[in-house]
Amino acid sequence: MSASLQTPETVLRRLEWKVLRRLDGLLHGSYRTLFRGQGLDLADLRQYQVHDDVRHIDWNVTARLQEPYVRQYNEDRDVTAWFLLDMSPSVDFGSGATKRSVLTEFVAVLTRVLTRHGNPVGAIFYSDGVDLVIPPRTGRAHVLHMLNTMMNRKPHAKSGATDLSDLISTATNLMGRRSLVFLVSDFISKPGWAKPLSHLARRNEVIAVRLQDPTEQELPEIGLAVIQDAETGEQIFVDTQDRGVRKRFALAAERREAEIHGALNRAGVDALELWTDDVLMDALLRFADLRKRRSITATHLPPHLEVVS
Repeated sequence: MSASLQTPETVLRRLEWKVLRRLDGLLHGSYRTLFRGQGLDLADLRQYQVHDDVRHIDWNVTARLQEPYVRQYNEDRDVTAWFLLDMSPSVDFGSGATKRSVLTEFVAVLTRVLTRHGNPVGAIFYSDGVDLVIPPRTGRAHVLHMLNTMMNRKPHAKSGATDLSDLISTATNLMGRRSLVFLVSDFISKPGWAKPLSHLARRNEVIAVRLQDPTEQELPEIGLAVIQDAETGEQIFVDTQDRGVRKRFALAAERREAEIHGALNRAGVDALELWTDDVLMDALLRFADLRKRRSITATHLPPHLEVVS
């Protein structure tokens, strides 16, 4: 079925059948690791053991009994999730599938996983500025509403570069309670977004989902070609068989990668890379592995040894 003939209902049903059913089997019992709630209720006290989180030591009990004791908690699983969606013109690019289609399917699956467990999800859309906010709600109908919005947004022609700072700052001002935040973008943006991202990550758990296409890293040899900047519309005529041209392109891509990785590391934000030639299931399993490693790091290491990936 062509993309133009698909409805949100058929897309979601396909994803539920092909992805969510398999994901449920592979991640059975792991939901607590993937999406950690914010509330904690004291359940019990026990003697300190090697690898316990030192932040859970009860110092009053420890002083009274002259040996270290730690608090055990029942963790509230409720979490509010926000998806910050960069829908600027550059996400309509793709050498096979487009980055927009990858974004749409990834968000549809994650929102369905979250809402099935009763967690509200919301979204903030950006094109040439923040132009739509969908408040957090639960339920399959809400997921269909979000999916319909993503699928039916027309590509937006613009004459200026994306400014992710606008999207991130809007989210920081909009969100009340601590949330799980997915920033989904190709990060083709004006500089300066690292500082507001760091500010957002202080109060929220933030995951950067990077949309990428292989041809953005290495210029294919296709002869003479016109290359257009999707953001500004600027065009240049290049000979892609020229070794010097391809080398300069690759070096520019490496610099851009280093800048993005550096900014995410400084902000203390985990990153998941989604490629247009990816298998969605593989990408979701990478996400699960990322969350599990983060959970192990946060649980077993004292604060001064925690790793920022």
